[in-house]
Amino acid sequence: MIRILTTVVIGFGLTWLLGRGLLPVLRALKTGQSIREVGPSWHSYKAGTPIMGGLMFIFAAILCLLINLRGMEDYTVFYVLLLSLFYGFIGFLDDFTKVKFHRNLGLTSIQKALLQMAVSALFLYLMYRSGGMNTHLYIPFLNLSFDLHPIVYIFFAMFVMVGCDNAVNLTDGVDGLCATVTLPVMIFFTAASAALGKYDLALLPAALTGGLIAYLFYNWHPAKVFMGDTGSLFLGGVVGTMAFALDMPLILVLVGIVYVCEAMSDILQVGYFKLTHGKRLFKMAPIHHHFEKCGWKEEKIVVCFGAVSALGCVLAWIGIRGLLG
Repeated sequence: MIRILTTVVIGFGLTWLLGRGLLPVLRALKTGQSIREVGPSWHSYKAGTPIMGGLMFIFAAILCLLINLRGMEDYTVFYVLLLSLFYGFIGFLDDFTKVKFHRNLGLTSIQKALLQMAVSALFLYLMYRSGGMNTHLYIPFLNLSFDLHPIVYIFFAMFVMVGCDNAVNLTDGVDGLCATVTLPVMIFFTAASAALGKYDLALLPAALTGGLIAYLFYNWHPAKVFMGDTGSLFLGGVVGTMAFALDMPLILVLVGIVYVCEAMSDILQVGYFKLTHGKRLFKMAPIHHHFEKCGWKEEKIVVCFGAVSALGCVLAWIGIRGLLG
């Protein structure tokens, strides 16, 4: 447990230090954010804010695992890190395209989805072959599990992981929102891993717990830097793969309650718009923009959404108590 707490502190320190060095580099490279025309008009003042800030907590997490490498016995955490890095690289390609061609839209949705599916399939295959993941589907609260056919489980897992990754990405739309919402999720996965005796697996979310706290020093409103798709897709990868590495994917409904709401608001908005020939269900989607339209300040949205995320994690902990013993 001391090693886990130490990793939280090191993750914080490394992210803060890396941020101090990375921010002027991103400014010098002119990696400024372009603001979408379809987005909130009042976000126009954010144009030019550097993106790819997620690199600071990504590098910090890698360094934390390398520091702990000598004392590790279970290397499952590196499968989680590897997939998340691939997701982050997809986000980096998206961010780089935006910066290179000075536009807000990078890779197409189809390009992203195909890359994410390919990476997920590779991860699931490696995890299954190494014995780091089984095909049991655990039901929270009921403390029951049933076995799925490996092929069915892999397709289910691919759908959930890619959906989770994109849902986390949608949450990155207000200063500090994605990091604040994801912070209690990382604390949950750190505690759950430790409670299950998977101390080495707990090191990655522990590093990101400290890393996200430090990152908020740079990203809290008004943001000095955005994590970009590089950071949000990496975080989405960690959230999704940690749930599968712990053999409790259904827990994502609770720990990721804000992500679910963000994604569902976007899906419902598009569907309702098409069915009603132009009418809108929300003032703007994803749902955090709806609250902005209702007059909520960014800080209020972040605090409220963060509180909902923390509540979801508490409920998730109650739901897996039977598994923890």
